[in-house]
Amino acid sequence: MKQGKNEPPRRGGEQRRRTWSAFGDVRRVPSEYEITHDTNYPSRSPPSGRPRANPSSAANLWLLTHRDRSPLRAGDWLGFRDPDQVTYRAYVTSQSQQETAAAHILEEYAGASRDRLLAPGWRATLAALFAPVRFPFHGLQICAAYIGQMAPSSYITNCAAFGAADLLRGVSLVAYRTRELERTYPELGFGAQERRRWEEHPAWQGARKAIELALATYDSAESFTAVNLVLRPTLDDFWLRQVADVARANGDDETWLLLSNLQMDARRCRRWSEALAKYALEKQSENASVLGKWIAKWAPRADDAAAGLASLLGSMPEHFPSEEKVRAKARRARTSLLEEIGLVDQSQ
Repeated sequence: MKQGKNEPPRRGGEQRRRTWSAFGDVRRVPSEYEITHDTNYPSRSPPSGRPRANPSSAANLWLLTHRDRSPLRAGDWLGFRDPDQVTYRAYVTSQSQQETAAAHILEEYAGASRDRLLAPGWRATLAALFAPVRFPFHGLQICAAYIGQMAPSSYITNCAAFGAADLLRGVSLVAYRTRELERTYPELGFGAQERRRWEEHPAWQGARKAIELALATYDSAESFTAVNLVLRPTLDDFWLRQVADVARANGDDETWLLLSNLQMDARRCRRWSEALAKYALEKQSENASVLGKWIAKWAPRADDAAAGLASLLGSMPEHFPSEEKVRAKARRARTSLLEEIGLVDQSQ
């Protein structure tokens, strides 16, 4: 975007430009949120109109195949807006506050020796179910980064980039808590056995399959649907809400508070994902069948992931809900989002 020079009126009474050319002649300075308008390098043409790189280059062919030729179309993706209108400055400020709160939680519980009071069943649950969550969080973070890289609009890229940062923050908080538990219960494999459990434990294989398939989903719109509309709503409810509730019921307030802290990020992701899906439906009604097809493909994978994790959660701690109730709540979290968008979860 180019701002007009501060020059005197031109011949014929033409006034100097008072706006930013990318918005047309709207005669206003864009907001802090809008200054990222149409700044995605791969989706813009230089002033000369010539391609920035060879059209047959591998990168351009990838974008052409997996973004521009996606069956999900809107014509003008630049019309989408993040409902929270998050800017980099606002994001850093908000996350600084959340990290300060998380640091206070970790500091408060660090020297309290409360972990030694945890029941044996819950200790085993933390080792088998909580500590390995670093792996799926990181897998979903890579997916979010890919969605942002491939996005047809800078507004979508920003949302996805902040979402990727959120998931990386989740990895860090789980790692901090895992280190604390390792100091108290080294014999349970904290910090050493998570990868083996993620790769080999039967209860984890549904989640691992779903996330690894998402990592290999190249169509950017299908990747968004799989991750933001299906997998994350289902698994965020399980990891961030249900596991947090069970942690509190088992006297582990520190894990409950840390997971509750991450719920704020998940709710923001849900809001912009819902807004983007609604925007796609408003632009072209045909997008309903495209999204519906992908949801029908990914919903059973999400349900399999939740079922495996629910079996693990229900088998260990002293205070836990039934497996069926856990699966139903995770599924309901997804279907409620889809209903808000105006889509049907055909897995029901």
